[in-house]
Amino acid sequence: MPPTTAPAARPTLADGTGNLFAWLAAMRRDHPVHEDEYGAFHVFRHADVLAVSSDPQLYSSQLSRLRPESTALSEQILSVIDPPLHRTLRRLVSQAFTPRTVADLEPRITEVAAQLLDDLDGDTFDLVTDFAYPLPVIVIAELLGVPAADRALFHSWSQKMLQMQVADPADMQFGDEAGEDYERLVKQPLRDLHAYLQDHVSDRRARPGGTDLISKLVTARVEGEQLSDTQIVEFGALLLMAGHVSTSMLLGNTVLCLAANPEAEAAARTEPGLIPQVVEETLRMRPPITVMARVTTRDTVLAGTPVPAGRMVVPSLLSANHDEQVFADPERFDPRRFDPERAAGRQIAFGHGIHYCLGAPLARLEGRIALEALFDRFTDITITAGAPLRYHRDGLFGVRNLPLTVRRR
Repeated sequence: MPPTTAPAARPTLADGTGNLFAWLAAMRRDHPVHEDEYGAFHVFRHADVLAVSSDPQLYSSQLSRLRPESTALSEQILSVIDPPLHRTLRRLVSQAFTPRTVADLEPRITEVAAQLLDDLDGDTFDLVTDFAYPLPVIVIAELLGVPAADRALFHSWSQKMLQMQVADPADMQFGDEAGEDYERLVKQPLRDLHAYLQDHVSDRRARPGGTDLISKLVTARVEGEQLSDTQIVEFGALLLMAGHVSTSMLLGNTVLCLAANPEAEAAARTEPGLIPQVVEETLRMRPPITVMARVTTRDTVLAGTPVPAGRMVVPSLLSANHDEQVFADPERFDPRRFDPERAAGRQIAFGHGIHYCLGAPLARLEGRIALEALFDRFTDITITAGAPLRYHRDGLFGVRNLPLTVRRR
């Protein structure tokens, strides 16, 4: 039976982690599935998060079920559709965005990372502004075939959308469509981004044969089907915006984790083969995206809690990654805990099931190369004393700024 005692109020990410981690542990113990005041069901245990993300028939990604009249979500967005359309779109996108495509980016990512660090003057800089933001933006822009010099535009659009604050979990996806804030911070930037990408898609239709990702998406075919302009634009927008924001937060979170665990940094510096495990443990400890969103298609029971049909279900990736039933001493940063052979112990920062993040290999590659580049140039990296850190809103786990003081080789 569901517990009768009400949980404590949820802390924010404003303090970085401490209070929130303790609250999540209490929720896993006492309220593993909790209905909030808006009627959304939050899921906290690793096993239950996996169960939700593994059953798209019961837990639909088609969030428009909640508000059929809404125009905020398109059926062309890969992340918010169900099979069979999802299967078709993913196969088409995967034909162009292949593992080989990502692996072939390694020399260019290494070059961009080196150039960004070489351009820095002095012994202080902001990791986010000067390195963690421009690195993935340049890489993704070049991958898509749009000018990396336009990154000021991308930054403007993403920063506006990241400012949107919501209370009801449903509004994480829909917002208040009648509100001025939603129009200014979400709808207009999205229209501008879509128009920008549509120009590039139209150009590739008129001049096929390019090697960039948009050109490949234009020509992708699976069983006689191809992607529409809207579908290409939506995927390009998802990759450009979500890809650079999450990777930027990953790089900031990695430095934060190492700053709090100097022994782990020392080990990774002397044993470079440990760096991918540092990235993996950072993803477990501080996943950039903290929650997913699903909608129940029928009445069900989850972890003993009845969940009616047509309700939003919000699995917590952050809580699942700190589940003591899966990760021993989960609040300890331990890169050596990562064992790729133990699927049950693997962190799920990139989700699970059919909606597992297509950009995960690219984020991991960028994280490894970025940390290698930082270690290569600086013998000492510390967070500048007294510098106030600004965190992203709930739902995102990362810093907006990270002033560093370094010692060069």
